[in-house]
Amino acid sequence: MTYKIYKPFGPQILETEIPSEIILKINEYIDNLVLDEEKSKKQNLGKQLAGDVTQEFKLEPDFAKSIGWIDFLAKCTFDYIFKATNKKITKFNVIDTWVVRQFKNEFNPAHWHGGHISGAGFLKVPKTLGNFVQDKGDKNFTGGTLNLLHGTRQFLSNSIFQIKPKVGHFYLFPNYMMHTVYPFKGTEEERRSISFNAFIDETVHNVYAEYVKK
Repeated sequence: MTYKIYKPFGPQILETEIPSEIILKINEYIDNLVLDEEKSKKQNLGKQLAGDVTQEFKLEPDFAKSIGWIDFLAKCTFDYIFKATNKKITKFNVIDTWVVRQFKNEFNPAHWHGGHISGAGFLKVPKTLGNFVQDKGDKNFTGGTLNLLHGTRQFLSNSIFQIKPKVGHFYLFPNYMMHTVYPFKGTEEERRSISFNAFIDETVHNVYAEYVKK
């Protein structure tokens, strides 16, 4: 796997790509789930989500494991932590992994996740996410983008890292990283994303541990 490490502000962000065969299997799983009205109603966690989206489906643990998704997340997290801290983790426990189906005018407000490590990526992306009502010149339209937020705007320090969705691209970040998705427009197509939360070694996560008196 190939990685990129971004440090647009304090926390480091890892970018990688989901293997195409995993994308196909998850999309097939979700497409079939949508057709099964009873099962989709049971697995839809949309009411628990911070935002306003059509559906949020928690992946069944056995399925996520069987297609290699959990192993992919574990490998990415191991490499992410090692590249960022030069420390090797020995624990990786997924809390949840889920898929969000978002359509035009829907959104997810600024929020954060549980656990220690989180991530988000893209399984389907509309051909267009829309445009500004007025001509903004070269300014990028933010609808449908994933925006990671940290701190405030300061000299030589950005507070927003904007990610334009691309199928297969996946980003890992610390659980406390605030992030948001603004509504897109101009299309009936689906923006489908996937996320996860996980715990790692407490001794690696707790940067203050070495200062605690025993």
